Parts: sequence; structure tokens; C-alpha cells
Amino acid sequence: MLYLASDHAGFEQKEYIAHELARRNIAFEDFGSYSDEPTDFPKYAKKSAQAVLRHHGRAILFCGSGVGMCVAANRYKHIRAFTGWNKDVTVRAREEDDVNILCIPSRLISNDEAWEVVSTFLSTTFLREPRYKRRLEQIDEG
Repeated sequence: MLYLASDHAGFEQKEYIAHELARRNIAFEDFGSYSDEPTDFPKYAKKSAQAVLRHHGRAILFCGSGVGMCVAANRYKHIRAFTGWNKDVTVRAREEDDVNILCIPSRLISNDEAWEVVSTFLSTTFLREPRYKRRLEQIDEG
């Protein structure tokens, strides 16, 4: 399952991406925010990270820089969140690090750029090469 969430800074871009996903019949659950009224990002990152862990899904989180959501989501063991701002970074993150949460810097990239990052995140798979698997095991060990 795919989960979406944003704070106020990412709300409009989340709505744009939700529309694009729906247009393509890609199922998702929206955890909010449901307006651009000021709100705090940690509660949205927490709800999304917990859902990803519970259902072995992925999430896309939106905030101004992408960093706050990323920091908050990475507090949870087995969550591998990253801030994605272009296709190249996103391919490497998925192929090499098996990231499961994409954090979008909504104040820094356009809707079209965000869609390119999202579609890359959804279509790129982990390479499962021994060196990448070994590194993930080391991360999980703490």
C-alpha cells in the first residue's frame, strides 16, 4: 500500500500528486494534512512510518524542505526515508538503499519535478546485490 501525508507547506503539492496517482489508478491512502492551515509535520511522519512498517508499504511525505519529514520518519527502525529532489537521486536511493519513504521538498521543486520523482520512486526496484543487502543489514544492526 502507498501512503501520502503532508504538513501545511506540502499540502498543495500532495494534492497534485494525489490527483496524478488517482488518474493512473494507483491506490493510496491520504493521512493528511487536509488543508494548508499551519500544522506540525511529526504526527504525519509518525502515522505514515507506522503504516509502512505494519503493512510493508511505502509512503510519500511532503513538507517545505523534505528534511523535517525525513528526520521524523527515520526515527523508526526499518524505515529508510530520504529527501528526493530529482530522478537520479531517487533511482540510486531505491536501487541501492531500498528506501521505503520518499520525502518531497515542496517549496523547492515544481509539481512536474515532484511527479517525476514520485513516478521514479514507484517504478524503481531494489537491486538486491550482495553489497547493498550487506549494508542494509549493518544499518538494521544499529
